[in-house]
Amino acid sequence: MFKPEEMVKIELISLARYRDIIMTYLHERGVVQLEEVPIEDIQHDAPNEYYRKATSYSITMGRLVDTLKGFLPPRKTSIKEFIFPKEREKRVYTYRGIEDLVKDVEKFLSEVEPKIREVETQLTAINNRIANIREIINTLELLSSLNIEIEYLIPGSFLAIEVGKIERERVEKLIGELKNELGDKVFILRRDLGTISLLVVVTLKEFQGKLTSILAKYGFEKVEIPRERGHPRELIPKYNELLKEEMKKLEEIRKKGREFAEKYYEDLVFYKELMDNERDKANYLSYLARTELTVALVGWLPKKNVEEVVEGIKNLTGGKVYINIREPEPNEIEEVPVKLKNPEFISQFEMLTEMYGVPKYNELDPTPILAFTYSFFFGFMLTDFMYGLLLGIVSALLVKGHSKMKDGTWKFAKIMLWSSVFTMLLGALFGSYFGNALDMAGFKVPRIMDAMEEALTVLIIALAIGLGHLFTGYVLGFIVKWKNGDKVGAILDQLSWILIILGVTLFAISSRIDLPKLAWMSVFGAGAVLFIIGEFKNNGLMALLLVISDFFGFVGNWLSYARLMALALATAGIALVINIMVQMIWGFKIGPVPLGIIVGAIVFIGGHIFSTAINALGAFVHALRLHYVEFFGTFYSGEGRRFEPFAARREISELKIEKPGGE
Repeated sequence: MFKPEEMVKIELISLARYRDIIMTYLHERGVVQLEEVPIEDIQHDAPNEYYRKATSYSITMGRLVDTLKGFLPPRKTSIKEFIFPKEREKRVYTYRGIEDLVKDVEKFLSEVEPKIREVETQLTAINNRIANIREIINTLELLSSLNIEIEYLIPGSFLAIEVGKIERERVEKLIGELKNELGDKVFILRRDLGTISLLVVVTLKEFQGKLTSILAKYGFEKVEIPRERGHPRELIPKYNELLKEEMKKLEEIRKKGREFAEKYYEDLVFYKELMDNERDKANYLSYLARTELTVALVGWLPKKNVEEVVEGIKNLTGGKVYINIREPEPNEIEEVPVKLKNPEFISQFEMLTEMYGVPKYNELDPTPILAFTYSFFFGFMLTDFMYGLLLGIVSALLVKGHSKMKDGTWKFAKIMLWSSVFTMLLGALFGSYFGNALDMAGFKVPRIMDAMEEALTVLIIALAIGLGHLFTGYVLGFIVKWKNGDKVGAILDQLSWILIILGVTLFAISSRIDLPKLAWMSVFGAGAVLFIIGEFKNNGLMALLLVISDFFGFVGNWLSYARLMALALATAGIALVINIMVQMIWGFKIGPVPLGIIVGAIVFIGGHIFSTAINALGAFVHALRLHYVEFFGTFYSGEGRRFEPFAARREISELKIEKPGGE
């Protein structure tokens, strides 16, 4: 706790024939972050034929999966499934090497791919024919308004015929220009259809170019005339029958596609996941160094996993491997990847820390403090026992439902569960149960203070909390800098603010404990002197401007904690409005029917659910802000290098690694 996971460096050399099995073992264990071997002028490894095939098959199966997914019935989701999702069953694959895996996939694809491609091709062809028939039907319906045999609309050897649509407001100008340019050598038939007009324009073939140019100028949209004979209205039933036939064929193909989807979809997803992971492994091969007979790799792993990783590699290679484990050297501290380490009951708060950034390897992990202060701030801002209870019930259900998967929803729900506990506790202290609902109902509710009536006291408490929070941050910053050898920075950048905060605190309580004025002034003055010296040391002559700016920046950060009071009042205020609305309509009746009770209950329940949601969202965001902007700004950089292990991503597959050569 407070320190990241202890990391060590692993350096490994083995025979080249064990490369694949070693990489697969490390990939499945997911505890080593591979690094490029830091040796100049050495040959790096590269994907061989089988890894290249794995990448190709991964892409191919992705397309096949998308095709079959389109034939599956839409998946129905419910609140129950969201809260209690079913864990997907995993299939075990016995891994004997990349070559055997690729051969198994090729055998599977040779059976499945032609069938799916055939269905895909037929489906595309039918959809194209259906689209073409529908377009012809639309054209025939449009042309039926002309009452002309369709063969007379097809251009001939001597005549140029253009049929199309144009905006009605532009027709007169178009006709005028056609008459002006072509005179009596043009014939125009017009039918107005709402905001558009349908035109048939006929002229001699020799004027085709001029006709086309004029029509394009006015946005004339040409209609393709089908090669048919007869009246358009008489042809429509014929094409409707053709459409029905194609729709029947389409349904048959879809039925065939559904059968293939039911038969092959899960297998495709399974083999795709296997290929995706081989593709991921191939991306890391360039990190390895190799000779004709050997292969070498380096990486970082948590110290606690060293024994099992070393033992596993030696077992798979029959001991034909050299492994060196060492502590990071001083010049490597900046490069050490950081994996946070906290007790199980607060580990979910690492998600909030990592959203900002991980600490450097030689810095403190703020998660243990954040776990408490974030939950407390959230509860202070929401400040209602019943709101906390509602939030806690939902969070507990999500924690229970997602406990096996330990996914992001599970982590977030555990954070909200902790926050709901603080919300209920502080709600009880403030005597808030759906706001002042119990007071309005005539119950005497015990409370330490009323947020609405004692807002100034709540503000003072919020600012006191903020001062303590900032003080904690500067103390942590002092410890980190002093421990890492930056003693001057610890004194000038951190101790200065510690003394200033102590001086402010002593001033605030001086009247209550009869503290001499000189005491708090001496502490505050010492801090101010150190602060000014630090400003000149860090900024030179610019400190003349920055002293005032940075000091009032600190004051601004401190005053930012007033949002604790502001959101507490907002929660109480919204709840009060809802309760007053309910009270106003509660006694309303229509004859013997107590309509006010029914409507009031709906308004009460719906209003407070809305209030819980909107105020919880505000508490979530602003509690984060107080940490990311104000608190972390006092000591935490978040510029560490996140631990990103070389790890497989498996949802439905599980690998059982078989030793090579039966060793």
